[in-house]
Amino acid sequence: MGSVEDLIQSVPKAELHLHVEGTLEPELKFALAERNGLDLPYAGVEEMRAAYDFDDLPSFLAQYYEGMSVLLVEQDFYDLAMAYFTKVAGQNLVYVEMFFDPQAHTTRGIEFGTVITGLRRAQADAQRRLGIRSHLIMCFLRDMSAESAAETLEQAAEYRDWILGVGLDSDERNNPPIKFRDVYADARSQGYRLTMHCDVDQENSVAHIWQCLNDIGVERIDNGVNCLEDEALVAEIKRRGLGLTVCPISNAYVTDGTKAAAIKSMLERGMRVTVNSDDPAYFPGYIADNFMRVHDEVGLSAEEVVRLVRNSFEISWLDDGSRAEYLRRVDAAAAGSAT
Repeated sequence: MGSVEDLIQSVPKAELHLHVEGTLEPELKFALAERNGLDLPYAGVEEMRAAYDFDDLPSFLAQYYEGMSVLLVEQDFYDLAMAYFTKVAGQNLVYVEMFFDPQAHTTRGIEFGTVITGLRRAQADAQRRLGIRSHLIMCFLRDMSAESAAETLEQAAEYRDWILGVGLDSDERNNPPIKFRDVYADARSQGYRLTMHCDVDQENSVAHIWQCLNDIGVERIDNGVNCLEDEALVAEIKRRGLGLTVCPISNAYVTDGTKAAAIKSMLERGMRVTVNSDDPAYFPGYIADNFMRVHDEVGLSAEEVVRLVRNSFEISWLDDGSRAEYLRRVDAAAAGSAT
C-alpha cells in the first residue's frame, strides 16, 4: 500500500487558483531583464529571494507588481507560462484555470494582445508537449476603478474565445465586491464564468463573501476561509454547491498560518474546498508542495487527499465529458495507491 505522500505526488491534479504572473521565478526574472536590457535592483537571485519578506497582502503586492516590469514582449509571457507548465508537469498537474492580470500590463503600455497571445501559445505547447490542459481567467485589479475594469472587459472582446472567466484580485481593503457589480453583470451577459477573491482575514471578510453570493452571483470563491465564522454563510455556500480555492503556503506568508485546520474543517463539513498554489514563485511551493504542507500540519488521510483533488475537478469549468475523464483518472490513481 502506498503512502499518503506518494499519493499526493502521483494523483492527477487540477489547480484553480494560480496567478501566472506569480510564477515568475527569480532566475527567469533575471534572464528576461537581461534580454530586455533592464537593470534589476538586486545583485543576484539570492538577494532577490531575500527581499521576499512578506507579512501581509500589501507588502506582497508591492513586490509582485515590481516583478512584472521585466515582462514586455509576447515571448516574455510565453516563457513565463511555459516555465510554470514545465515545473508542475513534474508534480502531475494535468489541468489549470490560470489567472492573468491584464491591467498590470496595459497600464505599463503593454498591449492586451501581447499578453494574451504569449500565454495562448504557451497553453497550446503545454497541452501538446506535456499533456497539461489549461484555460485563462482574466482578473480585474480591485484597487483600480470599476471603469478601468469595464475598459479591460471591452479590450478582451477580441479574444473572447480565449478567456473562460473573470476574477477579481489585488488589495481588498476598501475595495468590496459590490464595487464591481456592474462590470460583473456585463461579464455574465457575455457568457464569462465568474469568480472573486475574498482574501483571508481581511477587514469585512464575511460581509464581502456575502456580497459575492448575493450581489455578484459568483460560481466559486477564491480563498474564502473566513466563511467559517458565519454558520449561515457556510450553509448557503453548501446549498449553492460553491467551491473555495484555498492556498495554504501563501496564507502562511500573509496571515497567521496556512489555515490547514480550516481546510480540514471544510472537508469535514462537506464543503467543496480545494488546495492551490496562488503565487508559487513568491510563496515557495507549487501544487504538490501545498498538499504536503497541509498533510504535514493536519495529517490528511488518503481519502481526504482524493476528496480535495476530486473537488478541484468537480468545481472546475471543464465540460462534463472532460471532467468525468479526469475524475476517472483520479479514482484509478487512488485505487492503484491503495493496493
